Amino acid sequence: MKIAIIGAGYAGLSAAYDLRKAGHEVTVFEAADHVGGLASGFKEPNWEWSVEKFYHHWFQSDNHMLGLIDELGWRDRVLFPRPVTVVYHAGKFQPFDSILSALLFPGLGYGLDKIRFGLASLYLRLSNDWRSLEKYTVDEWMLRWAGEKAYKMVWEPLVMGKFGEKYYKQVNMAWMWARFKARTPRLGTFEGGFQAFANAFASRLKDMGVEILLEAPVASIKREDSEALGLVVETPGGSGQFEQVLVTLSPGAMAKMAPSLPKEYLQGLLELKSMGAVVMVLALKQRLSEQGYYWYNIPKNAGFPFLAVVEHTNFVPPEKFGGDHIVYIGDYLEPEHEFFRLTQEQLLERFLPSLKRINPNFEPGWVKKAWLNRTAYAQPVPLVNHSQNIPPIQTPIPGLFFASMSQVYPWDRGTNFAVEIGRNAAKLMMGK
Repeated sequence: MKIAIIGAGYAGLSAAYDLRKAGHEVTVFEAADHVGGLASGFKEPNWEWSVEKFYHHWFQSDNHMLGLIDELGWRDRVLFPRPVTVVYHAGKFQPFDSILSALLFPGLGYGLDKIRFGLASLYLRLSNDWRSLEKYTVDEWMLRWAGEKAYKMVWEPLVMGKFGEKYYKQVNMAWMWARFKARTPRLGTFEGGFQAFANAFASRLKDMGVEILLEAPVASIKREDSEALGLVVETPGGSGQFEQVLVTLSPGAMAKMAPSLPKEYLQGLLELKSMGAVVMVLALKQRLSEQGYYWYNIPKNAGFPFLAVVEHTNFVPPEKFGGDHIVYIGDYLEPEHEFFRLTQEQLLERFLPSLKRINPNFEPGWVKKAWLNRTAYAQPVPLVNHSQNIPPIQTPIPGLFFASMSQVYPWDRGTNFAVEIGRNAAKLMMGK
């Protein structure tokens, strides 16, 4: 078959890999000038490694991602350091990335509160029954079973940070279950950074005969006849006909690209909710965290203008970045938030003073360079009984398929599940 894939993120590249292995003719269209999607990165001339635009890592349980890497023969290039994650409490940052550190966390006190917290966490870790959990919000389930103190101290700030005031009380408990089930304290990356992996993967695909067209945004998809889909591609190459098309972009982009989809399917796409992300990357002259902490989780009510600070060079050594100390400052926000309109300089004015609360010695003069990255589509919002809202990969239009991070539910978004849904889409396209 002659197949088009829209989007050269991890889902699109993974689908292209399986389809090409099966002997199909595959063309990948990508609007950007690089592959990798939301996991793409950038690199300064004096850096050995790239830095992701939006912080990424793998978990040891990411079997789909690591399985693909095994197939490609690159497992020796995967690294799994053990960084330290901390949570802000009572004016200090406390370790909170293992069972022991959670049990020792002072915010939970002692006695019944800590026991309830431990039992609820253990249940979520061991249970596989996410469908019964999606009937409840995180708010109501955690208050009932983990207890008010544990919920208010630990989990409510996490959910509020991810989904904001508007959605945090509507998010279903299956989302929280997935975090317990699929995440590990040890975090992984690829030698050279995620962009190095995406580039190597794209190069392998090209060697296999896959055509990857960069700076080739697709304007629309329409049905030309019973045998092929006609793609209108906004490049000098014009349009091309394909027997099958897989779109791996956001639900909104899919709806805009394929307006001839049935009304019900289009409405379902447009009703899916998501949060955007604003991430500032800083190159500092010296280390921010004197304790060597990697990830700072910060409650919204703590008065910081951001959700998380991630010192990447406490995960990957600064020597990989020419001695620069790389720090991410990020937040999940609704696309209407003012942070999507402010300039980089204006955001720096908002963000930098708060870094003194992490290191009192910090000065704005430490900043060598800054990069601002924003996306309106970063975190799907799973409401109660969300499984009923997920659009099928195979759309009502014969030959047209859709695979996005909004469909990996109950799992949370990430490259591991992008690989899984991309490969599942490829199976459907081949009739498996």
